[in-house]
Amino acid sequence: MADNERLIADIMGAQQQLQHLFAYDRSDPLFASQLTMSQLKILLLLFRLGDTSGRELAGLLGVSLATLSGMVDRLVAHDLATRAEDPNDRRVRRITLSPNGRELISRIITAGADKQLRLLKKLTDDELQTVRDAMVAMVRVATEDSTENASGEVERPSRGKDVVVDGGR
Repeated sequence: MADNERLIADIMGAQQQLQHLFAYDRSDPLFASQLTMSQLKILLLLFRLGDTSGRELAGLLGVSLATLSGMVDRLVAHDLATRAEDPNDRRVRRITLSPNGRELISRIITAGADKQLRLLKKLTDDELQTVRDAMVAMVRVATEDSTENASGEVERPSRGKDVVVDGGR
């Protein structure tokens, strides 16, 4: 096995171990939320895409507009999403995360951050520099990779929180 393949395998193995160590912390807000898998998918898509039409959301989920409507009704009833008329086309309904929905998805996404912070504080300055440099490189290539999908089309930009890493000191 080539050196870079071995390094990649080691990194992937370490990442998997970290995921297992963080699994409990990450699953806590999921289990506390009482969301169905379909509801979670809708909320995650809305977090990523922002204001989305019902038709677009139904297409992304592979369900009918009628099926989506029932799922969105439940999210609206639990104050996790809002539904409003499109100002440019009254026939279209736009679906958006409510403040409560955005806060819930943010908690799910960032679950385990306290544990990560505790662990990072145990590293030496040199180890922290190595981790920071690696994370900056990963964010850079992930950003480059996400700008084009397999067909070369530009993806719809995320309206979620952008990750900004300050590489300078």
